[in-house]
Amino acid sequence: MTTFETENHDQFLRLYVENETALRGFVRSLVPTREDVEDVMQGTAAVLWRKFEELDSPENFRRWAFGVARFEALSHRRKRSRDRHVFGDELMALLEAEATAAGEQCSQEVLVLESCLKKLPPAQRALLEAAYAPGVRIDEMARESNRTAMSIYKALHRIRMLLIDCVRQTMATEGTE
Repeated sequence: MTTFETENHDQFLRLYVENETALRGFVRSLVPTREDVEDVMQGTAAVLWRKFEELDSPENFRRWAFGVARFEALSHRRKRSRDRHVFGDELMALLEAEATAAGEQCSQEVLVLESCLKKLPPAQRALLEAAYAPGVRIDEMARESNRTAMSIYKALHRIRMLLIDCVRQTMATEGTE
């Protein structure tokens, strides 16, 4: 594999992994079963890789991938058209619009949440990071910090409420709710 091919491959993998969860959610909204989701995701990944050189800009990967997934779901649906569990065109269009809007809303909320996290005082941010680190147990964390587990749960609850308020206020101010 040449250096260009390796870089191209690495860029594709990075973009695909970054967007796979949202893409899978979108596909799940378009097809009825998990098996169908897996089939459509495999087809989508194959088409995305095969046509990756046609992508005009990495910033457009998500939109492009959603479009490819939509066509793959429609193709999958056509193949299974005799099955009475296949969605009609109108319902597919409605589900697609809803999934796209929900995905955009979720992406915006994540960006706002990241901004709100940065606004937290350092001690609160450190507590959150410590509590949500992989493999952490609150009872052990409490013992190490000479606190009760309940006091840590309450502090985390207060921080989560602050973050919820911050996200809601920011979204309302920006008019993205």
